[in-house]
Amino acid sequence: MNLASMTDAALAAHLAHEAGRLLMEVRETSGLAGKALGMAGDAAANRYLCDALRSARPADGLLSEEERDNPARLSRSRVWVVDPVDGTREYSEGRSDWAVHVALAIDGAPCVGAVALPGLGGGIVLRSDQPQPLPPAASTPRIVISRTRPPAEAELLAVAIDGVLVAMGSAGAKAMAVVRGEAEAYVHSGGQHEWDSCAPTAVATAFGLHCSHLDGAPLTYNNPQTDIPDLLICRRELAGIVLAALA
Repeated sequence: MNLASMTDAALAAHLAHEAGRLLMEVRETSGLAGKALGMAGDAAANRYLCDALRSARPADGLLSEEERDNPARLSRSRVWVVDPVDGTREYSEGRSDWAVHVALAIDGAPCVGAVALPGLGGGIVLRSDQPQPLPPAASTPRIVISRTRPPAEAELLAVAIDGVLVAMGSAGAKAMAVVRGEAEAYVHSGGQHEWDSCAPTAVATAFGLHCSHLDGAPLTYNNPQTDIPDLLICRRELAGIVLAALA
């Protein structure tokens, strides 16, 4: 297969799918468990993704959670941002709420993205070039939050909008829950990195969702510091009331 001839979106989706397939193989056949399994999966998926991207898009920059940051990316207009295993804990515990992120930021904007959910239904890939209509919203807004670090802001938001909190694993799994109509909002504070949200926001934006910081400021990528302090992904009809409540 000639990866170099693919469109950026097709490449992102293909790589996310194949990395997910590789990760499932590692989990099912390696005989490893716990931290050792997580490390092995991270290493295998990172090697596959980075080798493929450097071969298919040699002129682009690359930022991966599992590689030492190369400041050369800051001079590139096009930078791939990948998270080989988003939710290593969930992956190593045999859960399904983890993801693979492959995104392309162009001049700081999350323009192209694919999020694979390998543990669901034989492997699902949501991609920015194939948006689908959102399912109807629930009458009681569901707010997905971290199952290990629930933000205080989400509890206040649930009271303000008469919503309910739903705990879930990785950032990608939570963001895609909103995309797939399993929740109406995802609220996070306490810090992430660019690879945690670049692909999810590219996909969520393409599907018509609101994506921003908790104060409504836009999300930008390929910054010198990769920290992203907070994140909001929600249905557009809720954005105004959610932002007002968070303020």
